[in-house]
Amino acid sequence: MKDLDNLSLETLCVKDSAVTESGQSHVQPIHATSAYTYKNIEDSIAVFNGDKEGYVYSRYANPTIETVENKLAKLESMNTNLDATCIMTSSGLSAISTFVLSQLESGDAVLTQNDLYGGTTEIFKKIISKYGIVTYAIDLSDSVLVEATLKRYPAIKLVYCETPSNPTLNCLEIEKLAKLSHEYEAICAIDNTFSTFYLQQPFRHGVDFVLYSATKFLNGHGNSIAGAIIARDKSQRKQIWDTMKLLGTNSNPWDAWLLHNGLKTLSVRMDRHCSNAHKIAQYLEAHQKVNRVNYPGLQSHPAHKHAQKQMSQYGGMLSFEIDGGLEEGKAFMNNTQLCSITATLGNVDTLLLHPATSSHLNIPKDVRVASGITDGLVRMSVGIEQVDDLIADISQSLSALS
Repeated sequence: MKDLDNLSLETLCVKDSAVTESGQSHVQPIHATSAYTYKNIEDSIAVFNGDKEGYVYSRYANPTIETVENKLAKLESMNTNLDATCIMTSSGLSAISTFVLSQLESGDAVLTQNDLYGGTTEIFKKIISKYGIVTYAIDLSDSVLVEATLKRYPAIKLVYCETPSNPTLNCLEIEKLAKLSHEYEAICAIDNTFSTFYLQQPFRHGVDFVLYSATKFLNGHGNSIAGAIIARDKSQRKQIWDTMKLLGTNSNPWDAWLLHNGLKTLSVRMDRHCSNAHKIAQYLEAHQKVNRVNYPGLQSHPAHKHAQKQMSQYGGMLSFEIDGGLEEGKAFMNNTQLCSITATLGNVDTLLLHPATSSHLNIPKDVRVASGITDGLVRMSVGIEQVDDLIADISQSLSALS
């Protein structure tokens, strides 16, 4: 090649500059590249054949994404002696679809709960079902029913759950569910989005896979979309990686980098989320215009003992049913001044959602009501604001109701 000083302006514009090496970056860099170069063709062949470690294409792997994957795997398996592994995806729902399609095939079945996030329910019913995979939804808190269902349908190869659930905050006995799954030769997976590994470590209770919408509490700032699939053993990685690579459900360096930044403050954020949510739940429980409060930290919660056993704190999520149904629920949300009405959760600010008209809009009314998702139910993702300000805002909003 000609000396760089003698290249034309057009060529010099196109060529990347040499890397300046004057110390290691203090902050994780963003590797914004779609592909990677090699010293020679032999080097390329060795990487493609797997004889040498290296990157090929950012749909397969990327240094920024891999750094965050390794961090998530380590955090999820902290103090367990497990050799966990993580694969990031483009969203929470892509994590679920990628995971399920990596583990199951036509003729297999999934056992899950009735009070599941609406989007997950739709994935199972509208997408996964097209591949000959049947979904059975029952009350997973009933261990007798769970065992009877597993015994009746030997095609069940996956038990999939959320705990606490979205949006009713029901808590399942993770250890018992995992044990039953394994007794009937099914794997057990849990969506741990609400709790994060800071509050709850499903691997400690025998779960095989942990899934996340990393968009939520793990990031915490509402500025990116990402998902994560974490397996308790690295031997389980390749099957998921092959599916992610071929479906193209990979994450990207920018969203991974934003998640990495959010993780730095996870512990301090979660402590404040939990503290605020507990105080607000207690306030709401005593309010005459609130029929019911769903928060695992309340002793009145049906699954409080389960949460107490497997969670270090009770999380930043709650839901409550306002007396008066749909119209009063909508009026409450419109009356608030500090809370944002938005279809997400886990941000540093307080967020409201009306499940019946949003996340569970496409779930038949009789199904959602049977699961406690009534027309007057409001979901609240409690932020890290000063809690007295939040309670004052909630108070004035409830007082304005007829």
